[in-house]
Amino acid sequence: MTEQIPPQDRPVLQVDIVSDVVCPWCIIGFLQLDRALAAEGMIANLRWHPFELNPDMPLEGQNLREHITEKYGSSPADSAAARARLTELGAELGFAFRFNDDSRIWNTFRAHQLLDWAEGQGRQHPLKLALFEACFSKGQDVSDIDVLCEAAARAGLDADAARDALLSGDHEAPTREKQAFWTNRGITGVPGMVFAGRYLVTGAQGVDTYRQILQRCLAEAA
Repeated sequence: MTEQIPPQDRPVLQVDIVSDVVCPWCIIGFLQLDRALAAEGMIANLRWHPFELNPDMPLEGQNLREHITEKYGSSPADSAAARARLTELGAELGFAFRFNDDSRIWNTFRAHQLLDWAEGQGRQHPLKLALFEACFSKGQDVSDIDVLCEAAARAGLDADAARDALLSGDHEAPTREKQAFWTNRGITGVPGMVFAGRYLVTGAQGVDTYRQILQRCLAEAA
C-alpha cells in the first residue's frame, strides 16, 4: 500500500507541457490534468514549451476545414464530427470551443515569442490560457500583434511592454532554440507532457490516466 502523504506535505510536481496554442487537444489535455491534480490534492509547477504544428503557415492563416482536409484527408463529415466532439469535451471541462464555417488556423510563432517573454515576467501560464481562449472561444487571429497584446493584458501583463517585446525581435532566437530542444528529443506532436522530468505522455489522456501518473510520481517522491 502506498504511504498516504498529507496534502500540505506533498511535493510540488514539475510538469513541462510542449504545446501549440492552435492545438485544441492541448487545452483539453491541460484541463484534464488540472482536474486530476485537484482530485489528488497535488500542486504542479507548470512550464509551457513551444511547438508549431504548422511552421510554414502564412500569417493570413487558412480556413480550418480546408486545412484539416488538406493535412489529414478528413471528409467534411469527419471534420464536423471531430469539432462537435471537441466542443462537447470542452463544455464538460468548462471551456468553450466556438467553431464555425469561417474558423481559421493561424501561424503561431509570434504567440510563442510572447509566451517566451511572459515566462520572464512570471505570467506565462495565464497568458497561455488567454491565448487558448482567444483562438478557440473568441476566434481571434493569434498571429496579430494587437490580439496578442490584448491577451497579454487579460493575463495581467502590460500590453505596451508586450508589444515592445514582440517588435524587438529579442525572443525569436530563444523561441527557435526551445522548439529545437524538444523536436530533437523526439516530440513530433502535441500535447507532450513530461512529469517530474522523467515520464513523457503524449496526447490528451483523460483525467483518470493523469491521476494514475500523478499517483506514481507521488509514490516515488515518498
